[in-house]
Amino acid sequence: MSTKNWRSILNKYSLVLILLALMAVCGVANENFLKISNLLNVVKQQSVIIIISFGAMLLIICGLLDLAAGSVLALSGVICVSFFQHVPNVFLTILVAIVVAVACNLISALMVTFFHTPPFIATLAVQAMARGAALFYTGGTNLYDIEGLTFIGQGNFLGIPMPVYFMVACFIIMAYLTKQTKFGRSIYAVGGNEEAARASGINVEKIKILAYVANGVLVGLAAVVWVARVNGAMPNGGLSYEFDAMTSTIIGGTSFSGGIGTAFGTVVGSFIVGFLNNIMNLASIDSYLQQVVRGFIIAVAVIWDIYSKEKKTYKKG
Repeated sequence: MSTKNWRSILNKYSLVLILLALMAVCGVANENFLKISNLLNVVKQQSVIIIISFGAMLLIICGLLDLAAGSVLALSGVICVSFFQHVPNVFLTILVAIVVAVACNLISALMVTFFHTPPFIATLAVQAMARGAALFYTGGTNLYDIEGLTFIGQGNFLGIPMPVYFMVACFIIMAYLTKQTKFGRSIYAVGGNEEAARASGINVEKIKILAYVANGVLVGLAAVVWVARVNGAMPNGGLSYEFDAMTSTIIGGTSFSGGIGTAFGTVVGSFIVGFLNNIMNLASIDSYLQQVVRGFIIAVAVIWDIYSKEKKTYKKG
């Protein structure tokens, strides 16, 4: 096999190779890391973040952003738990969570599309509103007593945690949506070059609104899995989840400049972050120092993204 072919393979599967190398190193560093129970626990924990990451991926590909995912998750969580306590219907509870999250994302979408507010500012405003609403609604207290809903987050089927099934279902839908639908192709077009997309007949505003709606659906679903996993809803929960999602997405190859990204890469990126967090916990590294490491990872991922894009532009030139 030629050197060119080897380079092509390495470029194509570099993320997977990095993940496998990371797992190997972590396995040597700690004997408990590669135990099936620990790996399943990491997958279970990352399921919520991965579902949110798919929404972040869609938005970033489209040239957008969401800083409110964690706060919207908390608001959707407390409202759906409150609803379930009065109407113990799992399907309706999921629907309520999704409606709340979509409503919050529509506020962001309308601010971005109709009032031309930068996504950073629009979603920052929604972040404050959603968090405040969650705290006001609950009086700052946690909500419990959700027996009948916990199976979604804590149950197992055929030995596999239920959150994993939700994550896999979302992956299949996102992979199909981004690669096989007109909407998916439009998202890439808008994120790659908005003016060119508009000139080709794409309704840019509509695509941006739909991207935020899709993000809302994913955040709402993640909220139900989250409250079911932790056995309650916390108005102060979900802190920094949006940054974990963006980190996973960017490490997974989604370009912060827009127009590039895959569902598979997002999953791999999320597991890289999840396994790093897990090995740091197993090694009893201070939680504050872990924040420093995560921040460093974000910085490196963004710098690499910018460098790679500039390099490609230079070669084309």
